[in-house]
Amino acid sequence: MTGRGRHAGRLWWPWIGLWAAVGLGIRLASLFGPNRSSRVAGGDAYYYHNAANLLVAGKGFINPFLYYPHGLHHQVQTASWPPLFVFVLAMASVVGLKSFFAHRVWCCIIGTAAIVVCALTGREIGGRRVGLIVAFLVAVYPNIWMSNELALSETLSPLLVALVLLTAYRFWKRPGVWTVVALGASIAVGALARDELSLLAVFIMLPLALMATTVSWWRRVGLLAAGGLTALLVVSPWIGYNMSRFRDPVFISSGLGITLASANCNDVYQGAYEGYWSFACALRTPIKPLSATVDESVQGAEAQAYALHFIRTHEDRLFPVEMARLGRAFAFFHPLQQVELDSTVETRPYHWALVGLGMYYALFALSIGGVVILRRRRVPVLPLLAVGLDVMISVAVTFGQTRYRSTFEVALVLMASVQLEWFWSRLRPQPRAGTAAEPALAAGPAERGDAAGPAERGDAAGPAERGDAAGPAELALPAPAG
Repeated sequence: MTGRGRHAGRLWWPWIGLWAAVGLGIRLASLFGPNRSSRVAGGDAYYYHNAANLLVAGKGFINPFLYYPHGLHHQVQTASWPPLFVFVLAMASVVGLKSFFAHRVWCCIIGTAAIVVCALTGREIGGRRVGLIVAFLVAVYPNIWMSNELALSETLSPLLVALVLLTAYRFWKRPGVWTVVALGASIAVGALARDELSLLAVFIMLPLALMATTVSWWRRVGLLAAGGLTALLVVSPWIGYNMSRFRDPVFISSGLGITLASANCNDVYQGAYEGYWSFACALRTPIKPLSATVDESVQGAEAQAYALHFIRTHEDRLFPVEMARLGRAFAFFHPLQQVELDSTVETRPYHWALVGLGMYYALFALSIGGVVILRRRRVPVLPLLAVGLDVMISVAVTFGQTRYRSTFEVALVLMASVQLEWFWSRLRPQPRAGTAAEPALAAGPAERGDAAGPAERGDAAGPAERGDAAGPAELALPAPAG
């Protein structure tokens, strides 16, 4: 490696540290905005905050909505939401940081860690400069940091999705037991935070394993089995725990039934709120009250049956409703109304939500060019697009809102960063022929901060040592197509 390359490598981490500090500052400052510092937990945040404190108090996973009101202290088993975010908040509670404000600060710290992991993922995909751009965007992008201030489970989304993508691209470059185990484990951990991320085992791990052309077919099947078994081992303790405390089978969570009921009713099948959800619809759902023989799993099954009946009797409205749901989630259907709903229902800061909307449109446009560039470099875009497909399926099944897009925001930033890095490389002053160009080219992609090209990948160092995206020459056979 040349002196220039070593110098660039030494500066990478200080720059990442700088953007992480900026991101932490933005997140902490958001706690003290107008009417923000004295906020009380409500909605989903109420559940996560209080469920974490009840878990630390030794109560297990019980429903805080039924435990605290009126001082009745009803201990009702719950799995309405996936468990990981409760465990994460409990890490703060166990050391005495039990207030809602303390949990919000802890979420800001988690959001800062996500900046670093996202940067590593960007470097894995496109080189050092892409990683730096990703760190900057994740630090300042409101659609990512607003969930930290709200103490919502989407706080974990950037960290977990970046981890899945990081392990996915490492597995693509070096298909082996340890890399597929890491991929399977990361997908399983993500599923414990968001049920729908379990689909990434099918959308990412399955195709990458089958397209690992540097190993035999039997080896590919073995790698897929190893990854799947790892994922199963990670989630099985929680599934076993749920099976022991509910009458009907519950895997990750039991909330699908009531979610379907809130998203499939006349209120949201037409009119101003088409494609959204309605709390009133959920309350009107005819389900049996909790009793010795009726628990959350039974109520969930009844709510799901009621919602499916409504869907079957309103099939003529299903397609426009699905389009409205997807349009709301991806900001192409009543986007300004959705910002207002996010501000009113979820208490997102309105003006920052508008900034986030504008940045989203810009990143979406840039991501198209990023996909083209990655395909030309023969770097697979399948893992990145799979995250978007995962969101589309989740929204189509439930309803559309901005924060359901949170996992895709990470993939969007990564793809847009590839395009921005391309612009950066074109805008740099180019050395004249016969001067510094030869040493710069001889230095290779790591020293220049670029993604490796086919002609530069025959050196002994692998992609991990160079920090670049691998390509077909390095793998000796054609890389899997995106």
